Amino acid sequence: MSGRTLIAGIGNVFLGDDGFGVETLRALSSYALPPGVEAVDFGVRGVHLAYQLLDDYDTVVLVDATARGGAPGTLYLIEVGDDDGDARIAPGGAALDGHDMSPDTVLALLDTLCAGTGTAPPRRMLVLGCEPACVEEGIGLSGPVADAVPEAVRMLLDLLPQEEAPEAEADDQNRRELRRTP
Repeated sequence: MSGRTLIAGIGNVFLGDDGFGVETLRALSSYALPPGVEAVDFGVRGVHLAYQLLDDYDTVVLVDATARGGAPGTLYLIEVGDDDGDARIAPGGAALDGHDMSPDTVLALLDTLCAGTGTAPPRRMLVLGCEPACVEEGIGLSGPVADAVPEAVRMLLDLLPQEEAPEAEADDQNRRELRRTP
């Protein structure tokens, strides 16, 4: 990834595994992120997420529970816009309900907001999803989904630009200085 990056945790912690995105962002918060990377827990605030996406990000990663028929705890990295057969909400087709905005609805709203403001949407959008076991009322993740959180954090960290180690930067500086010496 290059440019500004937003990692957005999405979900409702009162609906079991739907809190996957929120819990993953909580676990990610213990890591130092590279410059230009923001990690924000949006929870159920889909409208806020839609407006945040207008803030000139190159890459956005939505972290959310994502039912695709796999075993509970299965992680998916989905490139938004890939023609993978998933049903998508057409731009302008979103019914606006500030308390129930799925990622598809947020993306449809984003298209509408971008058209209205003349801003460009993020160049690249990804969803890091986890197959839920249970999204019924209750607090806490199921065992398989809780077990997937550390791997999800690792996947997120692997997606981020890697900073050079200080020793490597010093070696590069020394090489530049050696080249300049007559």
